[in-house]
Amino acid sequence: MPGLYLLAILISFAGIAVLDVRLRLAFPVAPGRTAGAVALGTAFFLVWDAVGIAAGVFVKGTSPLLLGIDLAPHLPLEEPVFLAFLCYLGLVTWAGALRIAERRAEAAKEQAP
Repeated sequence: MPGLYLLAILISFAGIAVLDVRLRLAFPVAPGRTAGAVALGTAFFLVWDAVGIAAGVFVKGTSPLLLGIDLAPHLPLEEPVFLAFLCYLGLVTWAGALRIAERRAEAAKEQAP
């Protein structure tokens, strides 16, 4: 079914956004920095993809799950959406890990004699 892959990415993106907002990890705390980091990371990985495509390392396979819209040769529409999701997921995961580390450090201070 065309578009199913994009739909899965968007649903996953929404799930991470809900967690981010609910736990106040990245976007609610610093929306500008979060958007900038996601945009910069996505741009970096798009350049990475372009180099890989030019070198013949990255090729677009055939899948009935893709929409069939290419932004460039071997670069489907779903790729930048996936890369943005990947960057946002990494940022939210990092912010969550920092929160856990901070709470553990605080708990350790409270238990110290």
